[in-house]
Amino acid sequence: MCSRSQAKTWAEIKSRYLLDGTGYINEYLFDYENAFKNCRYKIFKEYDGEWLHFIVDSRDGIKVWSAYDVIEGGVANDRVIDTVEAFKAGQMSEEMALQELSKHQPNNQICILKQEVVDKYLIFQKSVILR
Repeated sequence: MCSRSQAKTWAEIKSRYLLDGTGYINEYLFDYENAFKNCRYKIFKEYDGEWLHFIVDSRDGIKVWSAYDVIEGGVANDRVIDTVEAFKAGQMSEEMALQELSKHQPNNQICILKQEVVDKYLIFQKSVILR
């Protein structure tokens, strides 16, 4: 699920600002099965109309995410944000936006919104030192 190369890149960037220059990557397991059964869990499997409206509403300050404990789905990153913004501004129809979004494979993220979910279902595995 996670991108080790992305984590390594961010750790290397951030470690430049530390006195000793040492970066770390922490590795965790997420207990999907129990979290999915016991939490209010929302999964966006693709960039679709529901995902598009969820992102636009969130960016407009509507707390659509507050109904969930965990949200999983495609990141509104540099590859797709121009499409989202064009749709939001009325410069692109939903149909056109979805057609453009269909060209991209979602880079998924998990957003854990409740501390008790972290405490119960996110299990620390190890810390790796980057030098």
